[in-house]
Amino acid sequence: MELQPADSANGTPAILTHVKTGSRIVYGIVMFASITMFVAIGGHVGAQTVRTFIGNSPGADQVMVTALLLNIALILLIWRRTSVLSDEIDVYRKAEVRAQHLAMTDPLTNLFNRRAVKEKTTELSARASRRGKSIAFMMVDLDGFKKINDLYGHDSGDFLLREVADRMRDIIPPSSVIARLGGDEFGICVVFEPEYPESVDRIAEDLVDALARPVTISDSEQTVTASVGISRPEQDCDSIDMLIRRADIALYAAKKNGRNCYSWFENGMETELRSRNSLEGDIRAAIPNDEFVPYFEQQIDLVTGELVGFEMLARWVSPVRGLISPDDFIPIAEETGMIGDLSLSVIRKAMVEANLWDPKLTISVNISPVQLKDPWLAQKIVKLLVETGFPASRLEVEITESSLFKNLGLAQSIVGSLKNQGIRIALDDFGTGYSSLAHLRALPFDRIKIDRSFVSSMFDNAESAAIVSAIAGLGASLDVPITAEGIENEEILTKLKALGCTKGQGWYFGQPLNIDQARNLLSQKDLLPARRRPPETPSLPHSYQPERKAS
Repeated sequence: MELQPADSANGTPAILTHVKTGSRIVYGIVMFASITMFVAIGGHVGAQTVRTFIGNSPGADQVMVTALLLNIALILLIWRRTSVLSDEIDVYRKAEVRAQHLAMTDPLTNLFNRRAVKEKTTELSARASRRGKSIAFMMVDLDGFKKINDLYGHDSGDFLLREVADRMRDIIPPSSVIARLGGDEFGICVVFEPEYPESVDRIAEDLVDALARPVTISDSEQTVTASVGISRPEQDCDSIDMLIRRADIALYAAKKNGRNCYSWFENGMETELRSRNSLEGDIRAAIPNDEFVPYFEQQIDLVTGELVGFEMLARWVSPVRGLISPDDFIPIAEETGMIGDLSLSVIRKAMVEANLWDPKLTISVNISPVQLKDPWLAQKIVKLLVETGFPASRLEVEITESSLFKNLGLAQSIVGSLKNQGIRIALDDFGTGYSSLAHLRALPFDRIKIDRSFVSSMFDNAESAAIVSAIAGLGASLDVPITAEGIENEEILTKLKALGCTKGQGWYFGQPLNIDQARNLLSQKDLLPARRRPPETPSLPHSYQPERKAS
């Protein structure tokens, strides 16, 4: 169905065109009447004039002559006005066409807009069906577009969007529908032979490859990739809205699979997305309900075998879902921006609990790469230290290696602020990212942690063994202590001690403990001085629940 004129620019050009056309019709009727009158009067006056000329009449009737002249003047006036109306109608028709174009077109990229995409997709689907063909709808979202806007400004972002639109036009078949749906999201509808869906795969592959090519922005080459979700009409897909929604679900799957790729919609995706949305809602409610709690993994001095501290791990104890692993809720919390509040609430509880321990015990806390984008992170952590009374010297903040490359300048600022307060900084998961000696010099780390994937496979993989040995040697050269994660047996422990690792953790020393289990362990080791206080000194009860405060 074509857009009606009234849909364009509130219908004003179309209404004016109809008014002008009606006026022209009226003028036409008047013109016809005037010409008829002119013929009648003109004939009478002409006959009288001829008779006067041959001497058979005293002269033409002056009244009739005057009427004839007025009639001629009226005909000329109506003709002129009709001509002007024709010109005005042409102008208004052009305005109507332009208004309709503007109502359906994105002004930045000159592609169709969100308003037009459903209608144009419906039209394309109808034409394809009449020819025995099918359609596929693609949702395209740029990966990292916000970075361009943030670093170079919105003008550069607009330039990138126009470049993306031009590349799409080069790749997508001419008969297709291409629309900018808003921001950095695009919709594409293509026609294909139902028996050969692989032709859509080729288009998607070419599109992903084309959009991944570098773009020159402010004299530097920037790479922004794209994720693509694809859907096609099936027996249970009976509307364009559902087709587009399924492409959007497939787009989410493409992003989840690592971005810079494409994914076809599958029925299980919708169920997974609903489950994910349900989990997101529960996480949002669980944070203020204090359902996220700290668990503690022992950290052992490999030389003396003594317990020297714990790494704090977040766990979700849901009254409905039970104990939930961080692998299930951390990615969602990071995607939705809830990770900051979640992490700080658990760190607070860990600090309050650790105040009961022997002062020589430390706690290590992990900072998400998303949190490291927060310029106020250092102040928020210091605020927790002040509110809980936990000594900064007993806190070690772990920063993952890969997160350093997101914004090294901001990371330096945060690390510097934390160290100025006496907090120690550890480089976590070393060996899995792209750190260099330059980064180790730029950020004053107090400790390097070897990722568990290398430690646990030392005796099964020669490369892992070489990496562990190299990191241990690097730590010795830089005089930076090394902590090894993932110690699972005596053989690995012995090897790490020989390499000079000073601290270790892993299931060989025990699985992560909840608050009660950690208290029991520390009590057995006589590392709970708060429990050795005189009776008159109040202490927190065994059923302690941390006080809720705003972070």
